[in-house]
Amino acid sequence: MKLFLKGERCYTDKCAIEKRNVPPGQHGRSRKAKMVGYGVQLREKQKVKRIYGVLENQFRRYFEIADRTRGITGETLLQLLERRLDNVIYRMGLATSRAQARQLVRHGHFTVNGRKVDIPSYQVTAHDVIDVREKSLEMTPFIVARETHGERIVPAWLEALPTRMRVLVHSVPVRAQIEIPVQEQLIVEYYSKK
Repeated sequence: MKLFLKGERCYTDKCAIEKRNVPPGQHGRSRKAKMVGYGVQLREKQKVKRIYGVLENQFRRYFEIADRTRGITGETLLQLLERRLDNVIYRMGLATSRAQARQLVRHGHFTVNGRKVDIPSYQVTAHDVIDVREKSLEMTPFIVARETHGERIVPAWLEALPTRMRVLVHSVPVRAQIEIPVQEQLIVEYYSKK
């Protein structure tokens, strides 16, 4: 899977991963092609970090919180990442990417339960109401979001009211509602070795 890490230039037609299926370097063909153990666990952690746009220290803090919380650590970790405000904005289709959602939140275009929030890592909870601020309604990203509503699948734990530019959080997501291709148990194993 392309993780867009350093050296992976996959933005054009000249993607090295798609051109050849051997590791780079002069010993690429003779090296073992399959990763095992630590490498697989590290890749899984990097994949989740890249998907949600979280840096290492913040990701480690999320893991420590998930580890202290009752329940399955891997599922709790994914729930914490899914409940980030920037991720909720992205999931609802109010932004085209998580990076754009992060920027919109940082610029203060949203309110949660009537209060302005400009922290992308803000954790939404059940029964929260997220609105686009009145001043921001006529901005280009939100006009595009209104026109393209319905193209993205909305998770079951959220509800969109596109005419009012409002998001309702019904509950905390469960693992079955988090549709990212990741094996969270490998991340737990990775951090348990440290």
